[in-house]
Amino acid sequence: MSLGYAIRRLLGAIPLLLGISVILFVIIQLAPGGPLDIYAENPSVSKEALAQIAARYGLDQPVPVQYFLWLKAILVGDWGYSIRTGRPVLDEIVLRLGPTLQLGGLAMVISLLIAVPVGIISAARRGSKLDGTVTVLSFAGISTPVFWLALLLQLLFSVQLGWLPSAGYQSIGDGSFVDRLRHIIMPTAVLSLATVASWSRFIRSGMIDVLNQDYIRTAYAKGRSEKAVLFVHALRNAMIPAVTVIAVDFVTIISGAVITETVFAWPGIGRLFMESMDGRDYPMLMGLMMMGSLAIVVANIVADLCYAALDPRIRYD
Repeated sequence: MSLGYAIRRLLGAIPLLLGISVILFVIIQLAPGGPLDIYAENPSVSKEALAQIAARYGLDQPVPVQYFLWLKAILVGDWGYSIRTGRPVLDEIVLRLGPTLQLGGLAMVISLLIAVPVGIISAARRGSKLDGTVTVLSFAGISTPVFWLALLLQLLFSVQLGWLPSAGYQSIGDGSFVDRLRHIIMPTAVLSLATVASWSRFIRSGMIDVLNQDYIRTAYAKGRSEKAVLFVHALRNAMIPAVTVIAVDFVTIISGAVITETVFAWPGIGRLFMESMDGRDYPMLMGLMMMGSLAIVVANIVADLCYAALDPRIRYD
């Protein structure tokens, strides 16, 4: 039943994705400048060469024709070629997806391991000094600008202490596990801080709502321990509101943590997006944004399936 529901949702998302593709294509075309601006400023590139480049990528066609050519190609699995590098768009995305998945996946795991117990303890001890301290730290984490924290960590751990590399994926001539681990520590910490602060607040709010339910009082009356009540009876239902936030944040991270990857020169999807923006690389931008749109659709379907898994009363017929 869940598989059938997921298939129906995916089929139902096709018109939505088509509509999104039209909007994104128009927005890209409305942006000032164009892919040929880089070549036009080069005195060694003749007008004939510019015309050949425009014809190669279909830029000499009217915008509606360009869209239908792009749509026709992507329907058969051809994502086009990057105007900036000349390589296939799909190959570039796949190449950059690995580092992003490493960074985003590690940040998600660390965030879950910290946010869930912090949210539970804060809710179980609501109104206490511990809860107040967690609340203050959470709001501080949510309010802290990502770029400022990233620069601060670089200044402290790279410039002042010299413990960690300031940027990059790995050292030149190295590539060992320890070397990559040293490079990923700071960007992971930056990504995790905001998500831990946000998720712990949602989990705390959900736990407080659940702990006021009658079945929780019944569990206490039957002599169940606080640990059993919190983790066995309350946590499952309390996680339902947080699932949506976690799914959306997961897509945000996987689609490219643009600021974090840019500050730390991390060769992932977020940095690729910034490079494509600077170069007005239309095929690459369309590929990245459509991949992000599809990821949002899939994440929402997964979140719906998680609702049913957490609460058996939720059924999708």
